[in-house]
Amino acid sequence: MSAKAISRRRALTLGGAGSVAAAAGLATPALAQSAIIWKMVTSWPKDLPGPGASARRIAEAISKLSDGRLKVELFAAGELVPALEVFDAVAGGTAQIGHSASFFWQGKMAAAPFFTAVPFGFTPLEHMCWIERGGGQQVWDALYEPFGVLPLMGGNTGFQMGGWYKREINGLEDIKGLKIRMPGLGGEVMRRLGATPVSLPPSEILTGLQSGVIDAAEFLGPSSDLAMGFHQATKLYYGPGWHEPNGTGEALLNASAFNALPEDLKGIVIHAIRAENALGLAEGEWMNAVQLGTLTDKLGVKLMQFPDDVLEAARRTSDEVLAGFADKGGADAEVYRSFAKARETMTPWSRANEVTFLNARV
Repeated sequence: MSAKAISRRRALTLGGAGSVAAAAGLATPALAQSAIIWKMVTSWPKDLPGPGASARRIAEAISKLSDGRLKVELFAAGELVPALEVFDAVAGGTAQIGHSASFFWQGKMAAAPFFTAVPFGFTPLEHMCWIERGGGQQVWDALYEPFGVLPLMGGNTGFQMGGWYKREINGLEDIKGLKIRMPGLGGEVMRRLGATPVSLPPSEILTGLQSGVIDAAEFLGPSSDLAMGFHQATKLYYGPGWHEPNGTGEALLNASAFNALPEDLKGIVIHAIRAENALGLAEGEWMNAVQLGTLTDKLGVKLMQFPDDVLEAARRTSDEVLAGFADKGGADAEVYRSFAKARETMTPWSRANEVTFLNARV
């Protein structure tokens, strides 16, 4: 099956994919005995709230919906491959499926971070609109196709926080010289503002903060950040998460392994991943709301806001970083043009309803 055919299949509604999954439930015991075994590798600690839970649910759903015909064995970060080698493992066939975040592959594909989040980019719902209906899936497919990898949205941790800082940020001068764990395009923005981005996998962030390897770190939102224990290193928690206003996780499929599946199992894989994208977002936003109170009311965390001059400089610099993709050519430029067109289309509607409503509600 070609990548274009797979993209058309992705456009099926959840209901259609669900019908395929329901039919798969009629598999006979004989079929179930000849199970296909897939390995899933992830960039997350085992059962990490948010992306770790999404990975586990996808693996369980595929196994259950296929009546055991396709079983997915889950490996947390470091159990089979290191956290930042998930893409290579899936591309090379060490694993047939992976769960990670696209900004980790920026060194391979400059535009990869667009499919997790970009500074001052899409909200979670806007991002889903771009991927599902605004042409985002097509340019994502094209970007990963040379590696033999098929990507899908596989969960969402919602709006991000700005991160944990060991000293207060009172103005733009305080950004200069700051050693910060911030991957993706947000890290490039911080570098241009005078900070020093440091690359650390999730499992090393807390020790990096405690040891002084880094002065600040962003990860996800209150739920996942609480589970990672960052409040043990500092009580200063900054927002908003201008660098990642969305938190899309990605499911990565080895194209050869996926194409070798029977048609009904292909439908089940797609259904399980797409269903988790919706569930993961709902869970992420709910748990972030709950655990923000835990951090502030029970653990003494101080909720801070970036000063206006920092946000203004970050927004201006972000525009420069994003616009630079137009000059790169090839798939990177196509990704940027698709993103820019979708943002231009959706911004007036978001401003007319969501922005004005939230301002009125508060």
